[in-house]
Amino acid sequence: MSTGPTHAMSGLLAWAAVTALAHNHPIGQLSPQSWAVGGVLATGAALLPDLDHPSSTISRTFGPLSQGVSGLLNTVSSFVYRTTRTRRDSNRDGGHRGLTHTLVFALAAAVGTTAVVQTSQKWALPALMFVFAGLAVRGIMNDWSPKKDALLITVVSAAITGVCLMWTTQTDANAAACGIAVGVGCFAHYLGDAITEQGCPILWPIPLAGRTWFPVAPPKIMRMQTGGTVELMIVGPLITILTVWLSLAALQNVGALPFLDQWDLLPI
Repeated sequence: MSTGPTHAMSGLLAWAAVTALAHNHPIGQLSPQSWAVGGVLATGAALLPDLDHPSSTISRTFGPLSQGVSGLLNTVSSFVYRTTRTRRDSNRDGGHRGLTHTLVFALAAAVGTTAVVQTSQKWALPALMFVFAGLAVRGIMNDWSPKKDALLITVVSAAITGVCLMWTTQTDANAAACGIAVGVGCFAHYLGDAITEQGCPILWPIPLAGRTWFPVAPPKIMRMQTGGTVELMIVGPLITILTVWLSLAALQNVGALPFLDQWDLLPI
């Protein structure tokens, strides 16, 4: 996997790119408040797939609660892997980089998020914001005190949730945007894992080369080592620069940054 900060920033980058480039589509015409909510969800969703790993830093986001969810996801993922793998697939446990690392999971997360937010006008969005804000904070600030900072992350997540909800009102259009943001964040995670040495089984259960869990990845020469020099010195900084640029472009499209109107940040 890529490191937490790289995954987190890639989620925000993906959300910024989608909303900036789709300026003629409703998803590119959100209010600044809704865009910010989507940004938090996408950033957190970019860490969501790694909840299938009980010993990962992200699984300790909310202490025993998130560790319990992580253990459950790991068990389900392992079962699905073992029951659907072919003889050509790796003979591994399949708990990590299994079900949660597929487009099927991303689509389910996106549809589920949209449905949950549409169901309730009071508790659903705050609950989702709180969870995904926690994942985002944990991912970006994973060097604080990984084993003991669940309470601190809980407080910070609650603060972020409160600020975002003070800005926005909930509508069906916002519910759809929330679902898209979560799906986009998950997909960004898969791309980050795909360019590492192990690859990512994004296309399960489509059989490729006789393998239902085929690890999608570029040629070996184009892959990077997790936490290695290429990620920390090149990929991470590049993602950060692109995230800032495309976030400003997306917000400029919806009129949130009038002081930037003298520049065309995305000339397309």
